[in-house]
Amino acid sequence: MNPFRPLAIRIGRLPWLPKYSRPIIAVDKTIQRLTRGKFTLLKIGGLPSLALTVRGRKSGEPRTTPLLCVPHDGGWLVVGSNWGHPKPPAWALNLSEADEASVLYEGEQTQVSVRIAEGDERARLWSVLVKTWPNYDLYAQRTDRTLPVFVLTPKSG
Repeated sequence: MNPFRPLAIRIGRLPWLPKYSRPIIAVDKTIQRLTRGKFTLLKIGGLPSLALTVRGRKSGEPRTTPLLCVPHDGGWLVVGSNWGHPKPPAWALNLSEADEASVLYEGEQTQVSVRIAEGDERARLWSVLVKTWPNYDLYAQRTDRTLPVFVLTPKSG
């Protein structure tokens, strides 16, 4: 296990961290761009991450966001947690209206189909997610909204 992972999880629990989400994401995007997706703040912290590109639901322009992910069944799981903020992140709103997106994971670009897990599947996947990032439970407690669990599946062909 990466020695920085416990520290990353501890930092992720800090109540003031969401206030700094914009500069954190900006730094992470820069790191990803310079390393062509091979390094991210999350990866340095021993956590899996990807760069998600999805079209803006209003602008139609592609938007790329670095995200914590959980590789699962040949694809990835991501959560629209926004650190437990009452409002969902813009990328999650965009993704919820998309049927496809693009993922840059460990330097490889992959087109993916998108769906939101519901019911029993969501509960099962939530337990998978918190094994990687226990703070998802904390984020869920911070908000009244249900945090969406997105299943990203590579498109064949």
